[in-house]
Amino acid sequence: MVTDSEVLEVQRHYPQIYLACHKHHIRAASTAFRISSQDASLLVHLDTEAATAPRVLADHLGIKPSSLSAAISRLGKLGYLDIKTGQTDRRARELRLTKRGVDAIRSTSVLDAEKIRELLKRLNAKEKQQALYGLALLAKGARRTG
Repeated sequence: MVTDSEVLEVQRHYPQIYLACHKHHIRAASTAFRISSQDASLLVHLDTEAATAPRVLADHLGIKPSSLSAAISRLGKLGYLDIKTGQTDRRARELRLTKRGVDAIRSTSVLDAEKIRELLKRLNAKEKQQALYGLALLAKGARRTG
């Protein structure tokens, strides 16, 4: 069971982190990576190691697979995604983030890397580890929604 108090903790703390580390939005044409905020939000849902099926990603993002298909194709051509044929089902595709995709995320994130670095410096090693682990767990829960 999740209590109202636990929900309130996330509601209180997340905006504090977001506001402390947020940076102004940058238009796609003004970055070296030439990606939109929608493209950037798609990339952050992928991993360099664990493959994601396009249908799973579309379901998670709440968009039609046909809409996602065009974005996947474009991002693959730009070198941000590695798109492979499924190992067990040759019709399936597996998506992974490339090094260039990681660089694009770093460059286009709504969170300022230097502000995050300063925030993390204020924590001791154990606190930093706990904070990052907690964020990873919340992201894991988010990926399970749909």
